[in-house]
Amino acid sequence: MAPERRKDTALLAARAGRYREYAPPLRLRHHFSRFWSHALNDGPPAQVAIVPDGYCDLLWIDGRLAVAGPDRTAAFPTLRPGTTVIGARFAPGAAAPWLKTPLSALLGRSVPLADIGWKHTAEFEARLGDCPDPADAMALFGRLLEEAARDADEPAEDAAVIFAAADSGRPASRLLGRLDMSERQLRRRCHHHFGYGAKTLERIRRFQRFLDLCRRSGTMPLAQLALEAGFADQAHMTREVGEFSGLTPTAILGQLSMPKRPG
Repeated sequence: MAPERRKDTALLAARAGRYREYAPPLRLRHHFSRFWSHALNDGPPAQVAIVPDGYCDLLWIDGRLAVAGPDRTAAFPTLRPGTTVIGARFAPGAAAPWLKTPLSALLGRSVPLADIGWKHTAEFEARLGDCPDPADAMALFGRLLEEAARDADEPAEDAAVIFAAADSGRPASRLLGRLDMSERQLRRRCHHHFGYGAKTLERIRRFQRFLDLCRRSGTMPLAQLALEAGFADQAHMTREVGEFSGLTPTAILGQLSMPKRPG
């Protein structure tokens, strides 16, 4: 499907089917920011836009564990009707130590966990495969990750600080003194923990602020949305939103401000 066509037809992933987020178990909140499930409706295959957010996710989908690495642009998979995906979103700075893999190696990729060589993969896939009910699978997924967390490496504190700055709209370059690192070191740390540099992370988190404003302020004019999210002006917002989503700001505002369809 061509990019221009996607602007008219693709649904943001959270608008397709039923998407829910959950707080992770207490013992996992150091490693994961959210658990989530996404159940696709029955019917024709859904063309969805999965947009960048600065995170990396561990997935249970179609009988296997996989890692969805960070993205710089939207992905447009066609998801099979009736599919249920269970996910755990790594906390900033937690994915690379947990997976023992730099996120730059996973940029724009969805990789079977077995290909990374994670030692628990075969056992966990077998146990999850014996749990066909999605609610039970979600509970088991959490318990399995609690088991794995016992010997998981600690998240990188400097990466969490960098992410928090980007999330609040502050340039990471202002943190160099606090983090006691050079610009080159900052670039290497960002590529290791986020898959790309600090500037890209800041742009992606600004795009996510725009999405959040669309959810909460469905009647806000686009020019005001641009300023509230931190763009220079509406034209800047239109370019950035198009680059990260393949959709127009108007299309996104229309999707996120309308009532959610049941199921």
